[in-house]
Amino acid sequence: MKILLCFDYGSKRIGVAVGQTITGTATPLEIINSYNNQPDWEKIQQLVNDWQPSALIVGIPVHMDDTRQQMTEAAERFIRQLEGRFHLPVFGVDERLSTFEAKNRSGQETAVDSIAAQAILETWLTGNNEQLDGFQNRAATNESEHP
Repeated sequence: MKILLCFDYGSKRIGVAVGQTITGTATPLEIINSYNNQPDWEKIQQLVNDWQPSALIVGIPVHMDDTRQQMTEAAERFIRQLEGRFHLPVFGVDERLSTFEAKNRSGQETAVDSIAAQAILETWLTGNNEQLDGFQNRAATNESEHP
């Protein structure tokens, strides 16, 4: 079983969910506040330490017509920062309609970021487990070649 953490990145809040590959399910964890457009890296580090994920997933916002939006670059920068800080595989996934889905699931209009992260992670788990398996197999091969 592989544990995954998923982030619904925002400039003010980051929704976090945890999931696993056996059943393909995800659970909302929490909402992390950002300060001056900077993630709370200590809190993210704590989550990575606590959950020991095999990979991280980040929602990539795009418009319905596939064009990039203002937050697309910020989410991609967040991916690069996660890769550099935690040395884990980080996968981006289209997050279209995740907030809409989160609002429908919760019946709330605000503070749905962790539920949106849950929806994003469930989407990723539905079609991308083999992507994680392929990465893990390459990593194991590299480790055996370079002890």
